[in-house]
Amino acid sequence: MHDGVDSHPSPLEGVSVRKRRKGIYILPNLFTLAALFGGFYAIVMAMNGRFDLSAVGIFCAMVLDTLDGRVARMTNTQSAFGEQMDSLSDMVSFGAAPALIAYEWGLKGLGRWGWVAAFVYCACAMMRLARFNVNTGVVDKRYFQGLPSPAAAALVVGFIWVMNDQSVKGYEVAWWMFGFALFAGLTMVTNVPFYSFKGVHMKKSVPFAVIVLIALGIAVINLHPPIVLFAGFVLYGVSGYILYAWRRYKGQPTSVISTSTDEPDERGLHR
Repeated sequence: MHDGVDSHPSPLEGVSVRKRRKGIYILPNLFTLAALFGGFYAIVMAMNGRFDLSAVGIFCAMVLDTLDGRVARMTNTQSAFGEQMDSLSDMVSFGAAPALIAYEWGLKGLGRWGWVAAFVYCACAMMRLARFNVNTGVVDKRYFQGLPSPAAAALVVGFIWVMNDQSVKGYEVAWWMFGFALFAGLTMVTNVPFYSFKGVHMKKSVPFAVIVLIALGIAVINLHPPIVLFAGFVLYGVSGYILYAWRRYKGQPTSVISTSTDEPDERGLHR
């Protein structure tokens, strides 16, 4: 009996449809791999006693780390894989590498105090990156919660670069290195706000004077890269504390976290 329903099998019935495999975007991940190589290169150069080249490797990794996210957003190639890859690359280039370089350069002479300082920095970098990953949706995009790991790495290796440029040996300023490692590490896990510069849009037009200022900035850096770059990151490292104190003085909220729905409730940790 014909009930109005086509009883003939569909031509595709019984044929398995092959799912398209998910791929990865090559362009932003190439920048991430290059940033990872910068950190790896820095470690190898430190093992060979070339601490000046170690610093160059870390600073190059910083530039590449900044570019991979911007390239992904500009080309609409963001992915969860890329985010995880970027975080792991940061842990090597701005967590493990600076700690190992600092230990090899000057902290080794302090014995147990030296490796404690190096480990504290490395552990704080790991916690900073983990907190950044879970708080991405609740933090004010204009600010970082705590010192970003690339800036912390710049403080550590920038100090080494300047001292090496001035022919100062690591053991002569070992306790200064100890202080910089602890300051950079612990500042990463504070709730002190640091301006993120994410409000700067590359696609928008800017006044001609901005281009002139950028050119002047490049010229100033070229006068003496170790000192200029290190001084710039020292100012940035202090700027968060100045902003924190200013907000407290004005009675404004000091936390960069707006709303959190994570469990367990951690709102008390972000005041």
